[in-house]
Amino acid sequence: MGSKLREDAARVIENTLKEINPYKAVQETLKEFSDKAYVFAIGKAAWVMAEAANETLGERALGGVVITKYGHSMGDIDGLRIFEAGHPLPDKNSVAASEYALNFFSGLSENDNIIFLISGGGSALFEYPENGVDLNDIEELSKKLLYSGADIKQINTVRKRLSKVKGGKFAKICEPAKIYSIILSDVLGDDPGFIASGPAYADSSAADAAVKIIRKYDIKISENLLSFLKKELPCEINNVETSIIGSVRQLCQSVAKSLEYLGYNAYVLTEDMTNEAREAGRLIGSIAAKNSIAPAFKTPCALIFGGETVVKVTGNGKGGRNQEIALAAASRISGLSNVCIFSLGSDGTDGPTDAAGGIVDGNSYQKYLDLGLSPDEYLNDNNAYELLKTSGDLLVTGPTGTNVNDVTVVMIH
Repeated sequence: MGSKLREDAARVIENTLKEINPYKAVQETLKEFSDKAYVFAIGKAAWVMAEAANETLGERALGGVVITKYGHSMGDIDGLRIFEAGHPLPDKNSVAASEYALNFFSGLSENDNIIFLISGGGSALFEYPENGVDLNDIEELSKKLLYSGADIKQINTVRKRLSKVKGGKFAKICEPAKIYSIILSDVLGDDPGFIASGPAYADSSAADAAVKIIRKYDIKISENLLSFLKKELPCEINNVETSIIGSVRQLCQSVAKSLEYLGYNAYVLTEDMTNEAREAGRLIGSIAAKNSIAPAFKTPCALIFGGETVVKVTGNGKGGRNQEIALAAASRISGLSNVCIFSLGSDGTDGPTDAAGGIVDGNSYQKYLDLGLSPDEYLNDNNAYELLKTSGDLLVTGPTGTNVNDVTVVMIH
């Protein structure tokens, strides 16, 4: 049964990733657009979105810029300059690519149009520090926030104030040109002000919001950086129209559709799971075990949990939130032959790894013990990647061309 469940999981993942690819959604959004326009794409899905826009515009495409993560470009796109840069932390290539984009889109007139394609990862990829802020300052502060367990909204609230392009500032730079912002959301609630740190969206946070976040996580910073965190951001932007074309809701619905096609009764239990990853894994594993023994949901069934958990990094290992969810769940379903759990990052990268997540079944926990591996020790060292790699329980998809949060699925036959 375990192998059959894993085969079904593989089919669900493959079908879902095809279903949520943003290519068609970008084309559909632009089908009524009739003017000439420049193209600017940032994020992990930037290449796919840019190719779709460029093809749709045809001769009306005036060239542009694409900034995506290392390994996420799929080749040249006619008329577009493509850059790859650092994620989840910005690097020198992020700044160089952003500088090129700023020069490219500066000095436009009110008759000019920009198709601005935004997807998750844009905060690190599209980065140009404020005067007086060093890239190392942004890297270190971002790292401290990531490791502290801060969520993406909190991290981006801080990032906005250290950057010349975030928090609506890019839209101001482009004035009076018109920006048509097409967004693939990786932020729960789909607030454009937080997706890629809102480069073309007015900021709605309080002036002291960033300072409160720094204090909440007891992060020490210089007086110079503190002065930037106290600055207000543009609260009114008039040259931007915004459309959101995908989100975690679409991800969960696509997973459910694929599961139902395979004969499972699919139940979406949440689309906004935000708690700590390993605790979420243990809870989900416990729910799976209980339903396996005393079903509350009609079997064969699949329980779907969408969202984006956090990891508080205290160890020195390698992993990601989806890998920790899967590994933590394994002990709760040990010995159950009819249960499988997978946790997947829709972008194909979970944390700073080449894996998209992990998959476990009722045999996994004993397999770890038989290999002489202690799951608790690996979790405590934030080293889920190495254990799951050794046991063959990693999910590896490669870059998927999309980014709409994460999904964890319990499959019970």
